[in-house]
Amino acid sequence: MMPTTRRRRAAALAAAMLLATAATLLAACGRVGPVRPPGPPEQVTYPRTYPSR
Repeated sequence: MMPTTRRRRAAALAAAMLLATAATLLAACGRVGPVRPPGPPEQVTYPRTYPSR
């Protein structure tokens, strides 16, 4: 192989790895975590039961 071919292949591999890493890191952005009511646990009144008429 010629040196320029190796450089191109190495540059393409590095670019592909960079793209894969960025896609992996950005894949988790915006995901919702576990649902927790706001406030300290001892003061949480959820779920509330409402009286039926």
